Amino acid sequence: MVYGKILLPGLALFLAAAALPASARNDRSRAAAVYMDASAPIEDRVEDLLSRMTLSEKIYQLNQYVLGENDNTNNIGDVVEECPGEIGSLIYFGESAVTRNAMQKRAVEQTRLGIPVLFGYDVIHGFRTVYPIPLAQAASWNPDLAARACRVAACEAASSGIDWTFSPMVDIARDARWGRMAEGYGEDPHLCSVFAAAAVKAYQGDSLAAENSIASCLKHFVGYGASEAGRDYVPTEISRQTLWDTYLPSFKAGVDAGAVTLMSSFNNISGIPGSANSYTMTEILKGRWGHKGFVVADWNAVEQLINQGLASDRKEAARLAFNAGLDMDMVDGCYQEHLASLLNDNTVSEERLDDAVRRVLRVKFMLGLFENPYTEELPESERFLLPSSLDVAEQLAQETMVLLKNEGGVLPVGDDVSCIALVGPLAKSREDLLGSWSGRGRAEDVTSIFDGLSSALSGRAELLYAQGCDFEKNDTSLFAEAVSAASRADMVILCLGEKRSWSGENASRSTIALPPVQEKLLAAVKRTGKPVVVLLSNGRALDLTRISPAADAVLEIWQPGVRGGNAVAGILTGKYNPSGKLPVTFPYTTGQIPIYYNRRSSGRTGMQGRYQDIPSTPMYGFGFGLSYSDFSYGTLTVCVDGSGNRVSSGEGVLDFTLGQTLTAEVTVTNTGDTDGKETVQWYIRDPYCSVTRPVRELKHFEKQMIASGESRTFRFEIDPVRDLGFVDSGGNPFIEPGDYFIMVGDQKVTVRLGSPE
Repeated sequence: MVYGKILLPGLALFLAAAALPASARNDRSRAAAVYMDASAPIEDRVEDLLSRMTLSEKIYQLNQYVLGENDNTNNIGDVVEECPGEIGSLIYFGESAVTRNAMQKRAVEQTRLGIPVLFGYDVIHGFRTVYPIPLAQAASWNPDLAARACRVAACEAASSGIDWTFSPMVDIARDARWGRMAEGYGEDPHLCSVFAAAAVKAYQGDSLAAENSIASCLKHFVGYGASEAGRDYVPTEISRQTLWDTYLPSFKAGVDAGAVTLMSSFNNISGIPGSANSYTMTEILKGRWGHKGFVVADWNAVEQLINQGLASDRKEAARLAFNAGLDMDMVDGCYQEHLASLLNDNTVSEERLDDAVRRVLRVKFMLGLFENPYTEELPESERFLLPSSLDVAEQLAQETMVLLKNEGGVLPVGDDVSCIALVGPLAKSREDLLGSWSGRGRAEDVTSIFDGLSSALSGRAELLYAQGCDFEKNDTSLFAEAVSAASRADMVILCLGEKRSWSGENASRSTIALPPVQEKLLAAVKRTGKPVVVLLSNGRALDLTRISPAADAVLEIWQPGVRGGNAVAGILTGKYNPSGKLPVTFPYTTGQIPIYYNRRSSGRTGMQGRYQDIPSTPMYGFGFGLSYSDFSYGTLTVCVDGSGNRVSSGEGVLDFTLGQTLTAEVTVTNTGDTDGKETVQWYIRDPYCSVTRPVRELKHFEKQMIASGESRTFRFEIDPVRDLGFVDSGGNPFIEPGDYFIMVGDQKVTVRLGSPE
């Protein structure tokens, strides 16, 4: 969504026409109504309240406006009066509960039925305690740790009056030119699905009505990440089969985890925009998946159906979106302005209206808003940046960082290094480490790379600083200072990357290479002959064609949040052993895009069909990441139903039948001198299928700490239908007889499913 000025054509006229009589402003009988009885089943409460609502009250529930931050007691009344008390939802741009509670009081105590407002906000990777961006979180391959961050975000948001977050974003992204790659969990459906489920459960807790639980919203439904040429809001061409095997699984995982809302997507899906797509919102989500919550539009998305060429005016846009299954309109006022007349025209049915209202009310009852409509007004010191929250921030940040190169073991910094030159436009930046969609985060909350290293190296090594250059432009006037510092030091740590504004929504870029001035700065300090460690802070995969070869070590730190500097210092000094793995493919150049690991096989073989001027392989592949440890994989074995019927890699074929389960095992030993965490990634392949399949498909992963000299056994419990099967263009799962490969590391075992008798 893009926040901007909100225009609500016809709203004042509608308010005047739909105003309730003064005598009905407060229904004194509501205290005895079923919908106010907390002991009654939610469905009974929903139906009772729905039966009491007027047309205007129903329509209000399907609209969302905004409430700005304004804690000035002299102005709160004016701000609240600008919003109708009957409104269904508000996006709340505040970080205290004061204004929120004033608005909620208006809704609960000064309207006829007292229906509480649902307050939403973009809590994407933290509220005030800002964590690494979601793309970085996926690089941790540690969904439990990412869930702890989401739980902190929920607590901070709830204490500030937020009931609902527009998160997680579970779009599959395979074009790094698309700025919103930063907001999701990467290119793989399974990895994204696991993190989607973890985030939903963390936000919503064991019960939505519990203190500090907030509703989650899966976005953007669906296929937004298939953005053509990396541009935002543009049409996408997605076959039905690809929709089911690539773009829908992460949403299904989130729905199965309990997500109560979804957000429609901006993109035109093969001719029908996501915000008016009945196949995705009604047939799949509400029909086949049985989702009982509601779908909200993205910012101004209903009106965008005009720009997309589907609707001729706002009224038609409202009709198309509403009938397709989009329940709540975000800010553009199309529903508020036109639903009543659409009902009068019989182009929208009362049944559809009641269904949408029922879904919104259901979520409000699940959240316990009727029993606990207000948020306790606590001081910031009791809500934000708590020590335990910051500990999670540092642990998550360091586990997300990916060591891409470490030639000669230049890292961690050795005891023989007494002077380090810290150079680059990101060395002292705080704001840019927050990344896009940083909630209510503040630059002053962030530990910069400079501050983190200064603290870690105190009494151990001298730290010289030189900016070297700006993020872009062609000014090389600061190069001399940087070269001087590098010449005096034993090692150079060069901090390159993106501004926070270069990724996120409406942040598409034609090239994913860093600006030339940054690459030139690297070349300049490299000429000093000193070892150069490049730190990369960015919100997407990057083109490192000219960076990686010139660096002795490369550490991808992403946009790591408030404790980024501490985490960087910990990895550079050896306090932390890097354990991150890439959740997206890093192309050799921008020209390779789209490039992703789980492609289908091509026609012809060898070098035919490949690029003639550049390699066709990526610079760094999906799942890649180095460690300060060395991990040795033992022999892969697979057995049937835990029996003695087993086979090891290189031995032959293991036969099985449907109804049996398979167990794959591999023992991993840390042969290095440093304790470290290793992520074992399990892949499968079906080499021949009636619907051709990817060359590799991630199906399971597990991350464990392995002490130096010790071993751990990793297992993959395989359900053949779930893990070896596929899906057709109608979304129907199937599995065919034949050979399948179970793969881990550089090993594989062939298992054979026999034909049914």
